[in-house]
Amino acid sequence: MSIKAIQRMKDENTMLRMGLEALQQSEKPGSKVNQAVLQAMIENNEKLVRSCDEGTPFIASYHAYAPEILVAMNLPWYAIAATPVTMPASILQQQVRECDKLDIPADLCTVIRLSLYIIENDYFPPPTASIAMITPCDGTVMMHQLLAKKDDWRDVPSFAPDPPYSDNERAMDYYTQEFRGMVAFLEKHTGRRLDYDKLRGVIEESNKQYKLWAEYNELRRAVPCPHGYKIGAQIWTMVTMLWPGDPRCTTWLEELVAETEQRVHEGIGAIPEEKIRLFWYDLRPFWIYEFGPWLEKEWGAVVIMDMITYNPYTLIDTSTEETMLRGLAKRSLSDALMVRQERGPADIVATDITRVVKDYKIDCVIWPAHMGHKAKAGVVGIGRQVCRELGVPFLHIELDIFDPQYTSSDEIKDQMSQFFTAMELG
Repeated sequence: MSIKAIQRMKDENTMLRMGLEALQQSEKPGSKVNQAVLQAMIENNEKLVRSCDEGTPFIASYHAYAPEILVAMNLPWYAIAATPVTMPASILQQQVRECDKLDIPADLCTVIRLSLYIIENDYFPPPTASIAMITPCDGTVMMHQLLAKKDDWRDVPSFAPDPPYSDNERAMDYYTQEFRGMVAFLEKHTGRRLDYDKLRGVIEESNKQYKLWAEYNELRRAVPCPHGYKIGAQIWTMVTMLWPGDPRCTTWLEELVAETEQRVHEGIGAIPEEKIRLFWYDLRPFWIYEFGPWLEKEWGAVVIMDMITYNPYTLIDTSTEETMLRGLAKRSLSDALMVRQERGPADIVATDITRVVKDYKIDCVIWPAHMGHKAKAGVVGIGRQVCRELGVPFLHIELDIFDPQYTSSDEIKDQMSQFFTAMELG
């Protein structure tokens, strides 16, 4: 077991607790929202450290692979490719530079390069077993091939649910069976049985969370939008990774929805004067804490919706074992972030853009062409055509959502400014 990884998690918790204490004393807007996020991160690290110390099983997996199952089986877990998401921006940028030293292609998606760097440098301990992601891109497959060659990962058993291309009934029959195989794999390698009655309770709580998330997103339709670029990422992280199926997450969301309803009722927007309602059709960049305020202050532009905030999720029927597994499989295949947008039929792009533009009174669509999203790059023409038909300005920008040096902040700001000016926005 990696002593370095255990110490790293303990050190991270020390910093997180300091941040939590500062937030508890702060009266700034949003501090209460972030308190729960930090608390959840601390608890997850503590569970992993405890599992390492006690020799009990824990898993490496992904947000798309039914975390409700892991919760019901009492299996601590961490998300391999999502670990960069929770890191401070300064540390993340240091690691992006360190990735250049890895013997992997420089044009591979930065999140995969970062994940490999994190594993290579023992940021997380080798798990009891792993659930491997082989969608939505070839890069994720290569990542698991490289992990299998690492000395302390070589003997880690792995299971990869095989995703079909379509979303039809036959495809869902097949993928539901893949999820049954995943459950059997977890039971075999952890010695724990899945109690379907317990799973039902977890999913019912999870359903409440997805419903509250949808209610929050409905409130973002208000003009002016009650919040800016910050909140959506917290919701996604809490519901899909940190506190899925946890009643405390439900309470946190209820409070967030109530606070947002009050802002809408009082006509309070994210900024004093909202001029541009923007749809950022990709993951939000991880340098947004510098870029987002510039958009709002310089142009009165508010990121109303992005892919991480967007909620296309279907609630799950908990009446039987079959409906639960099928619902989880569907959520994984058709709804989950990135898998939905990049795995299958390109008409999902047209559907999502059309819905968001109409529902949220969007003034312009930004297509940030992240260098690692090769599949999405192949359908940029569809996105442009849909926006043309909707009569909404469309901007395509080449960038890296993790590395601001790929396309500099000044270059992106210049392109955005020219676009807003040319389209007579703001």
